[in-house]
Amino acid sequence: MSSSFNDPRTGRPTASRSPSHVARRSRAPKVEVGEVAYLEVVTVNETGAFLDWGHPRDLLLPYGEQRFRPSVGKRVLVIVYEDQQGRPVASQKLDRFLQDEATGLAAGDEVVLVIADRTDLGFKAVVDHRFWGLLYQDDVTRPLRRGQRVVGHVKRVRDDGRLDLSLLPPGPARLDVVGEQVLKALRESGGYLPLSDASPAHVIKARLGVSKNAFKQAIGRLYKRRVIVIEDAGIRLIPGATPLPPTA
Repeated sequence: MSSSFNDPRTGRPTASRSPSHVARRSRAPKVEVGEVAYLEVVTVNETGAFLDWGHPRDLLLPYGEQRFRPSVGKRVLVIVYEDQQGRPVASQKLDRFLQDEATGLAAGDEVVLVIADRTDLGFKAVVDHRFWGLLYQDDVTRPLRRGQRVVGHVKRVRDDGRLDLSLLPPGPARLDVVGEQVLKALRESGGYLPLSDASPAHVIKARLGVSKNAFKQAIGRLYKRRVIVIEDAGIRLIPGATPLPPTA
């Protein structure tokens, strides 16, 4: 049986949250001030939209901070900041808070990415909740969705300070990751993959999520380690082969 109390936002009586809502709330990830996240709209009223951010009180997204009018049940990409009264609020206008020119980062650095918008080149992503960066399609190794938080790497800092990103680590470690993906696919397909140096790049990308160049380098390393044999039309896992430890 539901009880009622006065809503601190409106002063009007409202029903207490149902057990199912409390359970959902307890599973929501915590979001803190200064972070970007993809949050669900739980209420809309004359003040604005209110978002579930994993805290006891919902987070206000004022009308003045909205890029469009969200509806209940939808998710919005926002940054959490403190207003002039020191209260946490949300904004969809990320460009006011994020910089295009990155400082304090270098090629190879591990970073936290929040996927924003899809572009013709790949994905626009928020880097460490502070900067914008571009994740090129060739460096995307798995399906991504808007608002997803993933670990990535700075591939390059451009002359203008903008960031090129990758889901793969730099250097030899990158090929170790690709090699593990190849081995996983081989095991799942019974020890044989109909992929080779002659396979079209889009076929390799669709099957493994990596570029043709990365695939060729990775299978070359696996071949030298005597883990696979390279045939005319594909690659085959050597039965009982044990991959060597990753390159330091």
